[in-house]
Amino acid sequence: MTNYIVRLLICGLILFLVPNYLKGIQVDGYITAIIVALVMSILNTFVRPILSLISLPITFLTLGLFSLVISVCMVYLCDYLVDGFHVEGFLPPLILSFILSIANGIVGMFQKNK
Repeated sequence: MTNYIVRLLICGLILFLVPNYLKGIQVDGYITAIIVALVMSILNTFVRPILSLISLPITFLTLGLFSLVISVCMVYLCDYLVDGFHVEGFLPPLILSFILSIANGIVGMFQKNK
């Protein structure tokens, strides 16, 4: 449970800082960033596997590149669900999903597995 909270807080911090450096993404405050991180984790747990399964043939034909479109769709779905979080374009949410993925990987390396 503490591992999840640490990841959530770090993702919230990243979501709060990224709009300063990346145009096309807007987060109203740190609480909104934490809510976005929570909603994004719920979407990635429940919705993303279903979308990945449905789009498996397309992902196979594009040699995995369609999974990038699914990542962008997750960010846009989060944009739709959370007030105070706004995304424009294709490249900014793609870069945001890469940054969050890298951050989660780094945090996962430093946390103990239980």
